[in-house]
Amino acid sequence: MSTFGRYFRVTTYGESHCKSVGCIVDGVPPGMELTEADIQPQLSRRRPGQSKLTTPRNEKDKVEIQSGTEFGKTLGTPIGMLVKNEDQRPHDYNDMDNYPRPSHADYTYLEKYGIKASSGGGRSSARETIGRVAAGAIAEKFLHKVSNMEIVAFVTQVGDVKMNRDPLDPKFQHILNTITREKVDATGLIRCPDPSTAGEMIKEIEKYRGNKDSIGGVVTCVIRNIPTGLGEPCFDKLEAVLAHAMLSIPASKGFEIGSGFNGVSLPGSKHNDLFYYDEEEHRLRTKTNNSGGIQGGISNGENIYFSVPFKSAATISQEQHTSTYKGEDGVLAAKGRHDPCVVPRAIPIVEAMAALVMADAVLIQQSREYSISLFKK
Repeated sequence: MSTFGRYFRVTTYGESHCKSVGCIVDGVPPGMELTEADIQPQLSRRRPGQSKLTTPRNEKDKVEIQSGTEFGKTLGTPIGMLVKNEDQRPHDYNDMDNYPRPSHADYTYLEKYGIKASSGGGRSSARETIGRVAAGAIAEKFLHKVSNMEIVAFVTQVGDVKMNRDPLDPKFQHILNTITREKVDATGLIRCPDPSTAGEMIKEIEKYRGNKDSIGGVVTCVIRNIPTGLGEPCFDKLEAVLAHAMLSIPASKGFEIGSGFNGVSLPGSKHNDLFYYDEEEHRLRTKTNNSGGIQGGISNGENIYFSVPFKSAATISQEQHTSTYKGEDGVLAAKGRHDPCVVPRAIPIVEAMAALVMADAVLIQQSREYSISLFKK
């Protein structure tokens, strides 16, 4: 489906080469200051054509608010946002009439719907994520007002080149506590906060790009200043909804939170997050954070951090021996403009989906707290 969220709901629309893409956002509280200037920065971080590390498709991705605001403030009604597709080249996809592109969605969309977009990836294209990023920017503004919540994503792996993300390493925890978007973007469009590793990542992408190939990577995200009590057990645990959100992003292939897969090798005596009382904040905290800020599906007030692996981009310009729709052997060298590695541009998308999850969780919890207050009177 094209709608995500329960109270803070976003519905995206559009295909990769149609006239426009965008979204409708419902559930935004009235009276919140909001203009295009609040939304455009994240769209600009996501847009293509920024460097040789990304697709050369040249889109301004300029957002237009169509409804739901007046005089720079939200009305509480659905907010419609539109971004025009300007740099379209449908002729790059003529071979798609004969070939389903390997590891792409051409074949599965045709099998499901009996029809597919004639150019580009249609709804499976990363162009669809523009609506998510626009909606996520609104969610972030709301979260900042609620609890000064901060969401920062960054690249931690490209191919075999990795920066440290060991949850037991104090250096990694320091990064999670202090990383900002400014620091992430300061390393250039690779968006890795470790300068030495960032340089190696760039070389790795350039190597595959030079071979008309692609390579995958990992995005890590941290959410800070989180209220306790967010999350809806048993089936809508906070980490479960975050996983749902991340796995809905094109090219994502997994989800790991807290100690993740490394945690299986730790005995409970080392993995358990022991409590202590913080005199300054006047609340319980944990000495370690192997849980990733969530216990029993509910936020405990510590940083939430997780990682998402993204596969190598499916569309490459290298010749591939494959099959036509009719079952005939053939050779496909895909045309078009595509990212040699998607992770640098996935950063604002991961941040946006995290923001949508957290905004929805906050509104759900606020409704519960109001109900609780009625019975306490």
